[in-house]
Amino acid sequence: MKITILTLFPDMFSGFLTESIIGRAIKDGKAEIEIINLRNWGLGKHQQVDDTPYGGGAGMVLRVDVIAEAIRDTKLKVKSKKTKVILLTPQGQRFSQEKAKLLADEMVNGQCELILVCGHYEGFDERIRDYVDEEISIGDYVLTGGELAAGVITDAVVRLLPGVLGKEESHQKETFENNLLEHAHYTKPEDFEGKKVPEVLLSGHHANIEKWRREQSVNRTKKRRPDLG
Repeated sequence: MKITILTLFPDMFSGFLTESIIGRAIKDGKAEIEIINLRNWGLGKHQQVDDTPYGGGAGMVLRVDVIAEAIRDTKLKVKSKKTKVILLTPQGQRFSQEKAKLLADEMVNGQCELILVCGHYEGFDERIRDYVDEEISIGDYVLTGGELAAGVITDAVVRLLPGVLGKEESHQKETFENNLLEHAHYTKPEDFEGKKVPEVLLSGHHANIEKWRREQSVNRTKKRRPDLG
């Protein structure tokens, strides 16, 4: 199951791909992530990928011919021949846990590979939108480029792929599952500066513990994120 990221700054992903869950998923063959430099399709000896905007204005705009060719060539290399090309832009659909699950399901059940296109500079030629399947935003703010957004989406999706977290239930009780925030967690020491672990967690009574955790999730959601209810 593969995700390809098209970017002008491939070095931004070096540490991201070798550490923690993502690094283990790649090492164990649970996921494949390829980072490709958009300048491979750049024009001329300087590998130009952008130009000044028609009508004037500040900044540089990514060229449609360069990005379209990069997308076409990348799709030709897809083993399953099924792809979903996603443009990362603050104007896209808001990313969520539910969206991460949908993308993971498409990768697994539809044998579909994801291609993430990172914008940069002032933006991209409007016509680039005709060469992608959908647009995604990770929030209502503007980043320097789409690289961080690509990392967020990749992390959220890969951890949902079969076998990546080890235990299937590892992600089934996390924050945002069933529109609830996750319950509180505790570990040693049992008593720290008078702040004690709730007795129910020490009881060994699994039914009571599950009931307490469920109540914690509901109450925490009502208090902190009532919009999820």
